[in-house]
Amino acid sequence: MSHENDRLEWLETDGRGGFASGTVSGVRTRRYHALLLKAAHPPIDRFVLVNGFEAWVEKDGASFPITTQRYAPGVRHPDGETRIEHFTHEPWPTWRFRIDEKTALEQEILVDAKSGATLVAWNLDAPRRRKPVTLVVRLLVSGRDFHALHQENGAFRFAQEGGQGGASKENVAANAGSLHWRPYDGVPGIHVSHDGGYEPAPLWYRNFSYAEEKNRGLDFAEDLASPGVLRFDLVKGEGAILLEATKPEGGIVATVSPSADAFRAHVAAVRAAEKSRRAALRTPLVRAAGAYLVGRGTGSTIVAGYPWFGDWGRDTFIAMRGLLLATGRIADAKHVLLEWSGALSRGMMPNRFPDHGEAPEYNSVDAALWSVIAATEFLALAPSSDCVVTTSEERLIRSTIEDILGAYSAGTRHRIGADEDGLLRAGEPGQQLTWMDARIDGRVVTPRIGKPVEVQALWLCALAAAAETSPSWRPMLERGRASFAKRFWNEEESCLYDVVDADHQPGVVDASIRPNQIFAVGGLPFGLLEGEKARAVVDRVERELVTPLGLRTLSPADAAYHGKCEGDARSRDGAYHQGTAWPWLLGAFTEAWLRVRGGDAEAKREAEERFIAPLRLHLKDAGLGHVSEIFDGDPPHTPRGCPFQAWSLGELIRMERMVAAKPAKRRTTGSAPKRRAEASRSPR
Repeated sequence: MSHENDRLEWLETDGRGGFASGTVSGVRTRRYHALLLKAAHPPIDRFVLVNGFEAWVEKDGASFPITTQRYAPGVRHPDGETRIEHFTHEPWPTWRFRIDEKTALEQEILVDAKSGATLVAWNLDAPRRRKPVTLVVRLLVSGRDFHALHQENGAFRFAQEGGQGGASKENVAANAGSLHWRPYDGVPGIHVSHDGGYEPAPLWYRNFSYAEEKNRGLDFAEDLASPGVLRFDLVKGEGAILLEATKPEGGIVATVSPSADAFRAHVAAVRAAEKSRRAALRTPLVRAAGAYLVGRGTGSTIVAGYPWFGDWGRDTFIAMRGLLLATGRIADAKHVLLEWSGALSRGMMPNRFPDHGEAPEYNSVDAALWSVIAATEFLALAPSSDCVVTTSEERLIRSTIEDILGAYSAGTRHRIGADEDGLLRAGEPGQQLTWMDARIDGRVVTPRIGKPVEVQALWLCALAAAAETSPSWRPMLERGRASFAKRFWNEEESCLYDVVDADHQPGVVDASIRPNQIFAVGGLPFGLLEGEKARAVVDRVERELVTPLGLRTLSPADAAYHGKCEGDARSRDGAYHQGTAWPWLLGAFTEAWLRVRGGDAEAKREAEERFIAPLRLHLKDAGLGHVSEIFDGDPPHTPRGCPFQAWSLGELIRMERMVAAKPAKRRTTGSAPKRRAEASRSPR
């Protein structure tokens, strides 16, 4: 296999914020690639515990590596990647290595959803072989914050903490072994169950080089510790290890069993249960969607992207429409809504929860509005689902909606508040409140202070939804709708302004051609434009912003346009919303495109071919089975950012439902909203 397989990444998640990930080649290219990466306080406080392993097969006096590492200044060693003859990520990452003409080895890595343990297993394919074929494995260990890097130091503890050392080298298959390390105080411990033999043999591996970190202008070299050597005679049966984390404050998990046979039975049960669970999720996209749903407190939340994001407000509510509502996971959506309702403060939802438990950050104008959209769609779908919503739960969700609209109407943080014209103003210097939120050295790259166009679309849609049960919101809705029609239309360019009353200066506009205007036509349950103006907006966005894999964030004709999002953090942040293409925006665009064309069967076929097929093809690139966070605005539209992004995948799922659903009647905020929200009308 070629080095192109460094670009192809796999992901296994534990439902608690932790995960295992890596590349098809086996070469770690990111600081986040690991076998055991765990959240100490789910879904935050994440630590890399076991980064990977070095492994080789000993047969007839010869040694055959099955792993490859990359060391500074770019040396790849040993040559294990050359023995890969097949790889699949379904139902979990599985490799087949060719050892020699008569011998092959299969390797599996999966995370058990029930326990959160990582299972690594090896099976030999060598018919009628009786002589030993020994697999030798050295785990590579750190015990660091998942954003950090690890260097050789004398404080690392190679010695085991309690537990038993495992089977002796001479009695490999007789007993199951149990190993436990606590590399440093205050971090989770590492527990390893196995059916091999173990020898302590402390060793440092130095100068691992992570290519993706180097490309991103970040530190990229790391040293890892290897406490000892595991050996498995694969002729006698499968070799396996189960990796688990223990709590930072101490404690050792129980061993699976002192018997190798019982341990192997447990491994077989884990494999069978995971195969059954994943098969029940029906399609690869639905299985991929489940990776982002994680526990928080007593409820649930959605991780914005792997490998480095946590749960962000706007990402959670945008993504849940596709990941949960469109896939019929209505009960899971309820748990997300209820959990986040407890974080509401002065009518605002947190923009994000920091990685280490600090106070949530309330610097998003749209997160709370997206939560209203998601909650409204949930309430429309719940009665026809098997989700039980108690009276108190429904009351809490509806009161959260009212609290948001009430606070936004009266005014809250960061000059967020309704103006006399019924539109929503927001923003102050130094704060990035919209989804275009990049900062460089404290400077907001795309400040958009004033009345941003998509914020008005969200505000008016939220008012329209609330007015269905609380008619008191209708006067403000009507004022805002009339003001929007009057103030946002750019007659000269036949599209919408991106911001009016820019910098809170009455009458000042930002006429930048950006994708945010598409939300006035699609992406939300109710449109603000119809007829020729709606078609003009869609056509303008299509002409200047649509790429095969996402919408550019700025027209290439603009002097501020950046066609590539690469280099160090300053360069990337400068391009992040200044031309970089975002696939999640294709969901709103596709919906708008279908709406202005009537949504007939022919339009759906064309939409599927033009806007959905390229994303389906991308599922075989970068983050396998998932959709990347961003792409370069310029061809060839190289994937960038997180290879596994929640709202990117969620909007692809919504797009697929759009082309499969029956046409719905066109509605605007001026018509009486129906009970069922249009954007989630096919919860399959």
